[in-house]
Amino acid sequence: MPTKTVLIFGVFDGIHDGHKAFIHEARAQGDRLIAIVARDETVSRLKGRSVVNSEVFRINELLKMEDIDLVLLGDEVEGSYKSLLEVNPDVIYLGYDQEALLNDIKKSMKKGYLPKAKIIQGQPYHPEIFHSSILNKGK
Repeated sequence: MPTKTVLIFGVFDGIHDGHKAFIHEARAQGDRLIAIVARDETVSRLKGRSVVNSEVFRINELLKMEDIDLVLLGDEVEGSYKSLLEVNPDVIYLGYDQEALLNDIKKSMKKGYLPKAKIIQGQPYHPEIFHSSILNKGK
């Protein structure tokens, strides 16, 4: 029986309970979970702020998690989706707050740039408490 691969994207700057719930829900969608960690430069460009923890630190923290099988560093060129093409997942599991990424992936799939995968958007886990923008405020 073939392995069902699930792919997640994120900054993962300080793993909190919201991340843990997201990762656990994503893992439940398949047999193998791969995480793509946003590069430091990408976070600065998209969010207008620096990360608290380096990409190397964030990767190592994710590798300690039981539900995650593999962690890859995100693409240098935003929107190229080389990492997504490399993984070729069966499921792309996105966070409730990843609307822009969801729309961009769907658009790229319609144009035929990306392989078809089932896209699932997760539910928030106490976003008023466990959201990186709240937890990292002032850091």
